[in-house]
Amino acid sequence: MELIKETSVKDIKIRILKGDLTESDVDAIVNAANSYLQHGGGVAGAIVRKGGNTIQEESNRIGFVPVGECALTSGGRLKARYVIHAVGPRWGEGEEEKKLRNAVKNTLKLASAKGFKSISMPAISAGIFGFPKKQCAGIIVNEIAHFLQNETTSLKEINIVLMDDEIVDFFKEALDSLVRE
Repeated sequence: MELIKETSVKDIKIRILKGDLTESDVDAIVNAANSYLQHGGGVAGAIVRKGGNTIQEESNRIGFVPVGECALTSGGRLKARYVIHAVGPRWGEGEEEKKLRNAVKNTLKLASAKGFKSISMPAISAGIFGFPKKQCAGIIVNEIAHFLQNETTSLKEINIVLMDDEIVDFFKEALDSLVRE
């Protein structure tokens, strides 16, 4: 994975990496999930292909997760021990920004409650859910920073792992503006 940008909030690293999320060697990776936890396409499909059907089987037992909430399964054969399935909004369903902020916040709360030290997350909702990429980057980066400034957490490292150059640039820009604040 290629390190694009790194900063710290309260000595907790926030890093933007270009690479394959499923290769992250962290306590948990974050899946951009749908409410039914059916992991057929996008990031979710890649996670199950790499981590094995155990992840889908555990997700089936969990069942429905509301938009903005998250659930936890094992990581199967992934390097990450766990997968946090964060349900982001589909663009056009209403209150998308609030729902995305909740998905990020609830992911960080769950990771902290489990005592995780490191997580890697994708651009939740910016793929097949159609959330505008630049807006998504700003919301995710700002929600992470807000959480770290206002909550107690076990986390020491939060990686945002992205694949395409356009979204990498949007996240780098969002992190740059955070550093200037």
